[in-house]
Amino acid sequence: MLAARIERFPIAGSFTISRGAKTEAITVLAEISRAGLVGRGECVPYPRYGETPEATLLAIQTMRDAVSAGLNRQALQTAMPPGAARNALDCALVDLEAKEAGLRAWTLLQRGAPRPCTTAYTISLGSPEAMAEATARAAHRPLLKIKLGGDGDCERIAAVRKAAPQSELIVDANEAWTPANLAQNLAACADAGVTLVEQPLPAGKDEALARIRRPLAVCADESVHDRSSLAPLRDRYDAVNIKLDKTGGLTEALAMADAAEALGFQIMVGCMVATSLSMAPAMLLTPQARFVDLDGPLLLARDRDHGLRYDGSLVYPPEASLWG
Repeated sequence: MLAARIERFPIAGSFTISRGAKTEAITVLAEISRAGLVGRGECVPYPRYGETPEATLLAIQTMRDAVSAGLNRQALQTAMPPGAARNALDCALVDLEAKEAGLRAWTLLQRGAPRPCTTAYTISLGSPEAMAEATARAAHRPLLKIKLGGDGDCERIAAVRKAAPQSELIVDANEAWTPANLAQNLAACADAGVTLVEQPLPAGKDEALARIRRPLAVCADESVHDRSSLAPLRDRYDAVNIKLDKTGGLTEALAMADAAEALGFQIMVGCMVATSLSMAPAMLLTPQARFVDLDGPLLLARDRDHGLRYDGSLVYPPEASLWG
């Protein structure tokens, strides 16, 4: 039996990127029940890809008969397109399969067991002064992810670096730069000792990255979704951000990580702002990841029950009571 619902979790303060701010995380939960066991998966519909909570919920609910008839993960990959709805169902099926087999999910999928790892902590977009203030409060964290937004980014990253002289910095422009300011902004990031710049140019308009000398690693996010999108990006990017809501679930995400490694990409595992139930399946990607960005629950005013354990910026694998 398949059940699904929309859930809302307030954000502590607000979360701001180049496309706007929000004060709550809106997620969709899928639950698949079979023989007294329940598998759960959570997704975050993303307006950037034309997704809404209501449409995502409906897409999940339309799979009810197929799930009742025994739909498995392999068939799911062709029954639905990549995206948030398929992610929730895929992760719910993994969770259910693990429970039925009496195994942890990583053992079931024949992957290495995830270990505690350092996650990035996100600093929202704002004025240089506001971002420096927020960074100073988080300067004890070893890895910070800085949201940038276009005009004034050189000043923002300089202010952030001054406020956190010891932290490793990665930045995310969320497609807000242009070919005209690309070199200047990359140089400012390099001068500030930034390790990685995520998605500086709009997806589909990022060809300038292949024509310049990149002074630091550049990571694709909105430009990359599943395995089919990897090869065309090899001359433009050094890394790819794998998010389960983009790949359409853990099944494709793991296959994509293997394919990305084979092509020479560094791997970043990312997330939307969501609860620990969204982060838990993504933990299976962390053994292959150079960068881990699974701080979603740290940005919420409250997480769901049995959430992941965070010790500062150290995130631990999920307990079976949460997922997998």
